[in-house]
Amino acid sequence: MILVCFGTRPEYIKIKPLLDKFDGVVDYKILFTGQHQDLLDGVHADQQLEITDGANRLDSITASVMNSIDFEGIDQVLVQGDTGTAFAIALSAFHHRVPIIHLEAGMRTFDKDNPYPEEFYRQAITKIADIHLAPSDIEKQNLIYERCVRGPVLTFENKGDHNIHVVGNTVLDNLRDVPVSYNKRVLITLHRRENHHLIAEYFKRLSQIAEENSDLEFVIPLHPNPNVQKHRNLLRNIKVIDPLPYDEMIQEIARCRFIISDSGGIQEEASFLRKKVIVCREKTERISTVGLNCFLCSHPAKLSDMVRSFRDNYIVYSDCPYGDGHASEKILEILK
Repeated sequence: MILVCFGTRPEYIKIKPLLDKFDGVVDYKILFTGQHQDLLDGVHADQQLEITDGANRLDSITASVMNSIDFEGIDQVLVQGDTGTAFAIALSAFHHRVPIIHLEAGMRTFDKDNPYPEEFYRQAITKIADIHLAPSDIEKQNLIYERCVRGPVLTFENKGDHNIHVVGNTVLDNLRDVPVSYNKRVLITLHRRENHHLIAEYFKRLSQIAEENSDLEFVIPLHPNPNVQKHRNLLRNIKVIDPLPYDEMIQEIARCRFIISDSGGIQEEASFLRKKVIVCREKTERISTVGLNCFLCSHPAKLSDMVRSFRDNYIVYSDCPYGDGHASEKILEILK
């Protein structure tokens, strides 16, 4: 019996294709931690936890989760990515001697402050995981470098029996039938914790860029985080809308001309849907996309030149490094 665990919307989006493949084939139960409460209406869980808030949200997630999990009858635990939920569940499973399957393993910036706290969480999960499901060969190489191999000696070329598997990214399984086009919209998303001190400057620069490129339509689904919302008044010449449901957001990505974002997930989705992304971060853990469809912008001052470069040169010709949209099928065969 596999305990499939998640607590956030991005985790659920990446795990859902796997659950669809598990049905009737692999025995599993679902654990939902409640890290994102808005998932409650759409998810049936065999275990549903409650996070009790304290002075520090990250402490609250870890403490609440670790004191609440029932591992009775569970043979393996599956966690996804790099959230507080994934870290807390993996650590608790390790304490209970339950083997851990890590989905989306091996992504790295090798800088524990970028992004914070996710870079530490994913490295910590790696150290205690038993099966690593990596999105691409680059993540596999990271795991080999960190000596995460169990069983036969593994090299980059060796495809023998081991515990590191390149499977692609399950989020792409949702996108196989999405049609791609290019309109005049530039899609913007900015919300990451490490950018909070720059949000005001980014918004001012984006407003200026939108004014200079009035033939394009700039649109931002504004993140609900108070550190983002408090700068809403700085957005001029930009269409500000509420956050979009997942399906609608994918349609926006599929139809836009290019994207300005600090989101990690959008880098993957945009790569599959052949859209360029100006990544407003100093570093990204999704190294496989850099130089193909994603281009780092470490400071708002660099944004104008990058927009000028992309506005008429927006077609992506390279293939997505994170697979063909059939990751769940590959994972099912491994776990069977």
